Amino acid sequence: MEKRKLGDLEVSAVGLGCMGFSHAYGTATEADEAEKNIRAAYEMGYTFFDTAECYLGETADGQVSYNEELVGKALRDVRDKVVIATKFGVKHLGDQLLTDSSPAAIIKAVDGSLKRLGVDCIDLYYQHRIDSKTEPEEVASVMAELIKAGKISHWGISEANEEYLRRAHAVCPVTAVENRYSMLARWHESLFPVCEELGVGFVAFSPMGNGFLSGKYQSGDSFTEGDFRNTMPQYTPEGFEAAKSLLDRVGNLAKVHNATMAQISLAWMLTKKKYIVPIPGSRKLTRMQENAGAAEVLLTAEEIKELDAALAQMDLPVFGGHQIR
Repeated sequence: MEKRKLGDLEVSAVGLGCMGFSHAYGTATEADEAEKNIRAAYEMGYTFFDTAECYLGETADGQVSYNEELVGKALRDVRDKVVIATKFGVKHLGDQLLTDSSPAAIIKAVDGSLKRLGVDCIDLYYQHRIDSKTEPEEVASVMAELIKAGKISHWGISEANEEYLRRAHAVCPVTAVENRYSMLARWHESLFPVCEELGVGFVAFSPMGNGFLSGKYQSGDSFTEGDFRNTMPQYTPEGFEAAKSLLDRVGNLAKVHNATMAQISLAWMLTKKKYIVPIPGSRKLTRMQENAGAAEVLLTAEEIKELDAALAQMDLPVFGGHQIR
C-alpha cells in the first residue's frame, strides 16, 4: 500500500481502526481470532493501527477484551514496522463520554497504555476528546513532557476544533487530528486550511458512516445486541430514504471505476487531500482487503467536484451525534 505523511510520521494510506474487535459492535471477537486478523492486516500492507484505552468489551465466554492488548500482541514481532496510535481521556458511561485530561489522569493513562500495548513508546498519542476542565496549553505541556521522557513520540487530538488545535500546537506541535469525516459528516472540512498551514495530518474515523456508505446494508436490517448501529439515525428507514440519492451516486461511480462503494467512499477523501488518512474499522479479512484497495482508486477532479456539489444540496440527517468512541 502507498504511504502518506501525518506531519513527519509515515503511515499506510489507509489505516485500520481496531475498535470493533472489542467495543461498540456487539460481542467482542475472541482474542486469538482478533490478533490473527490484525496481523493479517499488516500482511496486506496496513502499517497504521488505531486503538484507545477505553475500547473494551466482553467476549462470548465472558472474558474482558482490552483492545490495546489485542493490538500489541498481534504486532509485537513487527513493532518496528508499524505505527500504533492510542488515546487517553475518555471513559464510557452508557451512551455518555466522561472526559478527564488532567495531568494526573494523563500520566496514569499513558503508563497503562504502554503496559497493555507491551511497548516502550507510543507512536501517536491522542487526546480522545476535548476536556472543558483542562486548557489545551496544559494538555500540550504534558505531551511535551511525555515526548521528552520517551513515552510517546507524537501526539494528536481527536474531535479537535480550530481554536483548540492552534492553542495546543503553539505549545507542543500536533502531528494529527482524528475527527469524524465522511460524505455524511463534512463539518470538519473547515479545518483543512488550518491543517495545511500548521502541517498537521487529518485522520478520518468512521469514513463510511459506520459502514453505511459501503452499500452492504438495506433499510430494515438489524444488528446484533450491543451493536451501536441499532440506534444510529442513518440506519433508520428515514435515514435510508434521505441518503438514497447519495448511495445511488456512489454506486454509479463504483461501476465506472470497477470498484466497490466502500472503495469509492474512501477514495473520495484520499483523492481530495494527500494528508487525509482514513481508518475504517472491520473485523472481516475480506473487508480489510477491500478497504486497502481503495488506495488504488483514483477519482478525477471533476468527479470530486460533482460529488461535493451534489452533497451540498442534500438534506442529510446529522449522523455524527452518537458518541461510541
